[in-house]
Amino acid sequence: MKQTRRSLLRSIGAGTAVAVGGVGAASAKPPREGDTIVKVATEADGFNVLVAAVQEAGLADTLSGNRQLTVFGPTDDAFNEAGITVDNVGEADDEFLADVLTYHVAPGERDAASVLDSEKIPTLNGALIDVNADDLMLNDGQAEIIQTNIGASNGFIHVIDGVLMP
Repeated sequence: MKQTRRSLLRSIGAGTAVAVGGVGAASAKPPREGDTIVKVATEADGFNVLVAAVQEAGLADTLSGNRQLTVFGPTDDAFNEAGITVDNVGEADDEFLADVLTYHVAPGERDAASVLDSEKIPTLNGALIDVNADDLMLNDGQAEIIQTNIGASNGFIHVIDGVLMP
C-alpha cells in the first residue's frame, strides 16, 4: 500500500496537468510569456528552502508549466522552524516532501480576494486548506498570510509564515 501511495504522489508531481483534470502534454498550450512561479520564487528573497524543496521533490516542471496555480509559499524562516533547511532538504522523506508541497498548491489562479472569500481551498494533494479571512490565518493558526498577489505567468504566490501540514 505504501508503494501505491508513493506512486500516486509522484504522479501528481510529475503529471499534475493530467492527474488533476488538465489537458495532456500533446494538446497543451505553449507557456504564457513572463516568469513562472518557480522563476519568481527563485528570484525573490526568502524562498530558498521552498525552491530547493520543489526541485528535490521533482515539482519544478509542474510549477513552471502553463497551468494556472496558486502557491501558498512558506518563507525560509517557516521551513527552518519546521526543521527543513536548504542543507537538509535532500534528507527529507520523498513521500512526506511531495505530500507537504502539493498541500501548498491550489489549482487555479486565486488572487487574495478569491482566497479570502473561500472558507476552504482544495489543494493538489486532495486535501483542503481552511481559511479564516478575519485574521488571515490558514488551518486554525498553522500559518498567517503575510504577503499576497505575487504574480507569475502561471498564477500567484501568497507568502505564509508557517508550513501547512495536511
